[in-house]
Amino acid sequence: MKYVILLGDGMADFRIDTLGGKTPLQFARTPHMDFLAAKGVLGTADTVPDGYPPGSDVANLSVMGYDPAKYYTGRSPLEAVSMGVELEQEDVAFRCNLVTLSEEGDYAEKTMLDYSADEIDTPESGELIREINTKIGSKNIIFHPGFRFRHLMVWKGGPEGMKLTPPHDISGQVIAEYLPRGEGGDTLLHLMKESYDILSDHRVNLKRSIRGMRPANSVWFWGKGKKPFLPSFYEKYNLTGAVISAVDLIKGIGICAGLDIIKVENVTGTVETNSRGKVKAALDALAEGKDFIYVHVEAPDAASHRGETETKIKAIELVDEMLGQLLEGLEQFESYRLMLLPDHPTPLSIMTHTDKPVPFAIYTSGQDSKNANGVYDEETAEKSGLAFPDGYKLMDYFISGRKA
Repeated sequence: MKYVILLGDGMADFRIDTLGGKTPLQFARTPHMDFLAAKGVLGTADTVPDGYPPGSDVANLSVMGYDPAKYYTGRSPLEAVSMGVELEQEDVAFRCNLVTLSEEGDYAEKTMLDYSADEIDTPESGELIREINTKIGSKNIIFHPGFRFRHLMVWKGGPEGMKLTPPHDISGQVIAEYLPRGEGGDTLLHLMKESYDILSDHRVNLKRSIRGMRPANSVWFWGKGKKPFLPSFYEKYNLTGAVISAVDLIKGIGICAGLDIIKVENVTGTVETNSRGKVKAALDALAEGKDFIYVHVEAPDAASHRGETETKIKAIELVDEMLGQLLEGLEQFESYRLMLLPDHPTPLSIMTHTDKPVPFAIYTSGQDSKNANGVYDEETAEKSGLAFPDGYKLMDYFISGRKA
């Protein structure tokens, strides 16, 4: 048996008036998703336990079968693993976004214009982060360049008690009440203010302005945590596997779980990603002997965070195309099981994550359930009656084919 999970990050949503009162999943053209719902098993899973932030870190841990209550230590340490940054036990890692803030004189009065600085590309953002590390880094505070707007800061022996806010949660808002607070917060705020002074007139940003693009004019810290530990996926399920994603967080979870990371050229985390390359890499890995592949698609979530309805629909239809390609390619194997789901909802109306249950559909080769309401969406999944209040138990069900 071959196992594949296709995860459309943030696909689930609320009903939207401009879509005729439908959710984007209901509005988009998704024949392959509907095939899974009609022929397979449909249900919901709570991927974010009570009291935990509804982030992709917590949610993807759940989807991969790991109880966040046992294994979650923060987002950034998982990204550090993917980036090859070694953490000591006393180190605290922070996600360090390059963002666009407005130009008001006082830092606290600025507005979060763009949490991704117009999806700044990796060469430009890398140059900016290296400049930041040279100017305000130290032997205890080190900045590491990452992918596009997503970077890392490690504070050796740093505190953990400060309150931080993800920048994508405050798009269009004045940042004053969301600045770092608590132990160590003053140090982080000082670094953020200094970064604004350094980046505002940097040649990379001056060139971006000439091209009509937003400047990456400040760093923004969030997602703190310490070095994680996960039991291996093979120990849990006796399956060899791999992860395919453009996102360091997802790759970091995979590495911690002992899964291989398959690199695919030109993956971006947007609708322009190399989706066919991802599907081909997944099928090739299965043909070469892997038992399990986790294919993560960031594009729906990215569109939601930017409030772009048309782009989200396009991203969902992209996921559906990938699903169709996977279904066709999986026919070469004697048996397979495929699951489609989001990690969490990212409603366009609020442009950030929620902890609501997510819809899943599972199809096993040769299955023909003949579900009368065979469509894949949030509401049909909820009406199915199959639910996993402990979302991390969904993986056990997916692998075994039966609910404990």
